[in-house]
Amino acid sequence: MNRAEKAALQLQAVAILRMLKQTRTYDELADFTGLPAGDLNRYVNGHVLPGTQRAHDLVARTGRDALTAELEARIESDDGGYVDNSAVVFDQTFLDLVAPVAANTLEFDRPDVVLTAATDGITLGAAMASHFDARVAYAKKTKETAVEEFIESRQRVSPGMELTYYLPARALSPTDTVLVVDDLIRSGETQTLLLDIADQAETTVAGVLALIAVGGDGLDRVRGLTDAPVGALSTFAPE
Repeated sequence: MNRAEKAALQLQAVAILRMLKQTRTYDELADFTGLPAGDLNRYVNGHVLPGTQRAHDLVARTGRDALTAELEARIESDDGGYVDNSAVVFDQTFLDLVAPVAANTLEFDRPDVVLTAATDGITLGAAMASHFDARVAYAKKTKETAVEEFIESRQRVSPGMELTYYLPARALSPTDTVLVVDDLIRSGETQTLLLDIADQAETTVAGVLALIAVGGDGLDRVRGLTDAPVGALSTFAPE
């Protein structure tokens, strides 16, 4: 880890602590993190930065617990099992905190491109791309009129119904390492199509990340398609 990466990690840890401090006293924050209240006070108020190992632990362990709790508090679901995650995907600041936590927890290789699906995956894709200083590419269900060449992936999801995604061919190249991300994974259909697009472009897949998994079927399906890490920040049991 170079000096810039260490500084970024330390600042990410402070951002998480400041988020937690909004609803906690320093004593409560100390109980939650296992760190002295005096140290936490100095971190939150910007007097000193946590050391590299402590910052890593905060982001990977405490950060995931805190962000998962916040994520679950923002999500609503109905009796049919439909999930409303608009309070998450419309909050870019929150997703910017999620990105380093997901990266440190699930240990993806650094990607050249973050690949997602329009439209709900775009904000998470942007956050992950910013964290890794990577490009972001998103597949759409329609072709853009000014683009001549596309990578197309199609799958039958039910009798008489197909799901198709298109990505401009120049968005990916065989030398790219690609991280596939999406806001939600239920059946794994969208992630399967994104992995197929990455495969057609002859890229290397660094991993597959979802903010939310509804049940484990989708994760299991995707794990059967790649040897790269596959994970979700939070998993909900289907209704």
